[in-house]
Amino acid sequence: MEAPSATDRPVLTDRAALKRQRRRAIRAGHADVLHRLAADEIHDRLAEINRSFTQTALVTGFPDFWRARFPDARIVADDPVLDLRPGAHDLVIHAMSLHWADDPVGQIVQSARALREDGLFIAACLGGQTLHEVRQVLAQAEAEVTGGLSPRILPMGEIRDMGALLGRAGLALPVADLVSQRASYRDLIHLARDLRAMGEGNAMAARLRRPTRREVFARAAAIMAEHHPDRDDPSRVATTFDLVFLTGWAPSESQPKPLRPGSAKTRLADALNEIRNKP
Repeated sequence: MEAPSATDRPVLTDRAALKRQRRRAIRAGHADVLHRLAADEIHDRLAEINRSFTQTALVTGFPDFWRARFPDARIVADDPVLDLRPGAHDLVIHAMSLHWADDPVGQIVQSARALREDGLFIAACLGGQTLHEVRQVLAQAEAEVTGGLSPRILPMGEIRDMGALLGRAGLALPVADLVSQRASYRDLIHLARDLRAMGEGNAMAARLRRPTRREVFARAAAIMAEHHPDRDDPSRVATTFDLVFLTGWAPSESQPKPLRPGSAKTRLADALNEIRNKP
């Protein structure tokens, strides 16, 4: 059986709609709090690495923000085909765009090919349980009011699955970790406005293409207020944003490697017995 081609792959994102939303958010001032958190985390991770990076490429849909944070980086649009030259960089950062990719493995593969030997790849994106409260209340409200469901919240990858993408892309020493943030809002409507200001509104290709009935949002707001109040201020609502960070290195002979199976000089059982028998 042949593997599906790129043209057979399901389309998740309406790229034209996504770009419109980003342009609108940038014109309105771009609510960049999640990008600031991601940039700070990336800088912290780079500070822990005992080496300097001189040829950085940064993939993003918000070039002005990230150019200010990484002024020496070459900014690359997060298009399906990345404008990256093979082996041209010692650091590639994929910044807050991977969750919108129809082919996240392809994005990481292209980034990995752009790395020199022992070059570093870092991605920051939304994932995990991001907006799971909003997903649940919108689904419940729409089912109650209309008897149907439509895609409203982008599917988010779990950290274990996203970490596995690094190995599939051929990167060594893969690490995936997560920073979870709780955000408080006056109500569901203000939360939706903030998502639009972030450029993170509904840009899914399968989204509903006609206006949603007001009753759906009114019911969703009531469910949100009842089931997801802010712990510190029950008159407000709270939701989750999970930032996933992926790190991997272009393979190099200088990197530490696991021992071959069966190459250990001491049996595990013997080592455990020795520990137990120590006074």
